[in-house]
Amino acid sequence: MIKKTILVGVALLASCLAASADPVSSNAPFMKTGSRTSQPIGHYEFCQTYKNECNIKSSNQQPVALTSKTWTLLVQVNSSVNAKIEPATDMDMWGKAEVWSYPTTKGDCEDYVLLKRKLINEAGVPLSDLLITVVRQMNGEGHAVLTVRTDRGDYVLDNLEPRIKAWSETSYDYLKRQATNNTGAWVSINDDRQVLVGSIEQ
Repeated sequence: MIKKTILVGVALLASCLAASADPVSSNAPFMKTGSRTSQPIGHYEFCQTYKNECNIKSSNQQPVALTSKTWTLLVQVNSSVNAKIEPATDMDMWGKAEVWSYPTTKGDCEDYVLLKRKLINEAGVPLSDLLITVVRQMNGEGHAVLTVRTDRGDYVLDNLEPRIKAWSETSYDYLKRQATNNTGAWVSINDDRQVLVGSIEQ
């Protein structure tokens, strides 16, 4: 199943590389970030335990090149973590809400993100391109995904979706994500797609 997913992913990459993208359209390949914003409480508490992971600063603003090798890595990690970790709420596991941790057998959305981020970083992708991102689902519930910054756009790794998608192809309302230059800082996301949808409905 994982091999099939990788083959499909490579084919999708070829399609993405061949297609042109209009950065000013609703399908803009890159998220527009705003000013610094509040750090999620779960991440704040995570940083109290993993202090060294939350004070990494980077001056490199160039996103990682989306090569076939990089895409294969993303597909492999996304598929293996989604298959290995059983979904469970923090309340079920810890008896309280918002505990961000590295999962071993069970975890919630933030835990999936943390593990994927760790594995992809260990394979050579900079943390400045692996950003924990907070979104709102269509049902109003909060959720977390991993945004991978590439020279072809921002892509999302999600435990609720087996495929890796361009951020603009998802149905989420994007709220905030880690800053690219500081693993302990967060910035808001200006999701123009919501404005466009609102104007159509009127």
